[in-house]
Amino acid sequence: VQLQAYGGGLVQAGGSLRLSCAASGRTFSSYAIGWFRQAPGKEREFVATVSRSGSTIVYADSAKGRFTISRDNAKNTVYLQMDSLEPEDTAVYYCAGTQRGVVQITTAYTYWGRGTQVTVSS
Repeated sequence: VQLQAYGGGLVQAGGSLRLSCAASGRTFSSYAIGWFRQAPGKEREFVATVSRSGSTIVYADSAKGRFTISRDNAKNTVYLQMDSLEPEDTAVYYCAGTQRGVVQITTAYTYWGRGTQVTVSS
């Protein structure tokens, strides 16, 4: 499966953005999809993941209450709605696919899309 993240941009603190992860291929529903982010000088970190059916979702503590992940298998797309954004959320955001279920470690994900930059100004 090939993945492409888009929807990033520049937003003021307290604002919102919705990221999308579009997938090609007919096997999209076979993969759990996760969102990760990497800020300059930092390691890539887990943000959220959604199971193949969308019934199971896991968030990083930093995302709980502010971010919402969802998927539409008919459209081969996973979304990350980000509200109440903070300057600390500034990073390149990536989506990735795994057949290992709702896992949080980067090494469990086989397919990665190009990232999309999110910048939150204070």
